[in-house]
Amino acid sequence: MDGEWWVLIDEVRGFGDGRERTLSHTERAGSREAASALALDLAHRYVPAYPWALRSRQVFRVAPDSYVVVAHGHTSTFDFQVRVGELLAEE
Repeated sequence: MDGEWWVLIDEVRGFGDGRERTLSHTERAGSREAASALALDLAHRYVPAYPWALRSRQVFRVAPDSYVVVAHGHTSTFDFQVRVGELLAEE
């Protein structure tokens, strides 16, 4: 298997000491070019679990095909990461 590209989103869920980062969304995109475009699109439109009332977001490109999004709510701020990955094995 080669050339199967995906977009992966992980985000922080929970509050206080119960916060943990978890893989929350995966989406098959096909080609790397399609995955790259989808990742940027999702960085701008994906609605994370937290904050509950998303007011604004900041999108940072941290590497090619990798974004950190800071999601600002009314009383809290969370972040999520959007990345492109190639599926190498499915066993």
